[in-house]
Amino acid sequence: MLDITKDDYIRVTNLDKRYGHADEALVLEGINLDVRKGEFVSILGPSGCGKSTLLKCIAGLEDISGGHVDTFGRPVAGPPEGLGMVFQRDMLLDWRTILDNVLFTVELKGKVSSEMRARAKAQLARFGLGGYEDKRPWELSGGMRQRASICRALLTDPDILLMDEPFGALDAMTRDDLNVEVARIWQETKKTVIFITHSISEAVFLSDRVVILDRHPGRIVEILDIDLPRPRELPLRETPEFGRYSSHIRQVFTKLGVFKDA
Repeated sequence: MLDITKDDYIRVTNLDKRYGHADEALVLEGINLDVRKGEFVSILGPSGCGKSTLLKCIAGLEDISGGHVDTFGRPVAGPPEGLGMVFQRDMLLDWRTILDNVLFTVELKGKVSSEMRARAKAQLARFGLGGYEDKRPWELSGGMRQRASICRALLTDPDILLMDEPFGALDAMTRDDLNVEVARIWQETKKTVIFITHSISEAVFLSDRVVILDRHPGRIVEILDIDLPRPRELPLRETPEFGRYSSHIRQVFTKLGVFKDA
């Protein structure tokens, strides 16, 4: 683990991102965001607002057009060490076993060892996938596959975890189950997490802060602190406090024209 201050972890300053040179190619404009060590931040917005693009800029997977992105107090120039990422698609390779899929990224770096294999098996057991190590991805449900992809991202104990709509393709019950699982992981590990979603309830349930984006181009319109007790379980969604946060976010999107006012 890296020894840096709480304010150093992720800093986005006046970030612009465009594809091409025309004004209509501007995807993100003037993004300013600091994420503290151990914080869970969700980025929430409609399709086309640049949520995933912003995450890729933070991960060093996309070049930026203006401004600065720093992680661990250093400018981002390619994917930094100490960062794990989970995508919407699980990105598992069908010809590899689940265990070998979890080990894939460390294998690419030549760091597979008996200790790492034991850690991978323990991680799978922790996520309810003990006994599935030798299965192939096509033998697992969507939720189980996504659990395996989270195991892969956490295997090297990264300081920062970036999650790009990881549950968007799952059914509602599986998504709820994995929301509780992610909340539990965060409670145990206090990883610094940026979580991309288009679900208001998911963002409120998981987060310390919710960053609300507008589109065309993507820009931050509000950053909302979520002051709800932890640890969090699904019944929290039925409370008046949870409802007030969700209602506020809906009102913001209504004013932006994302939702139609009844």
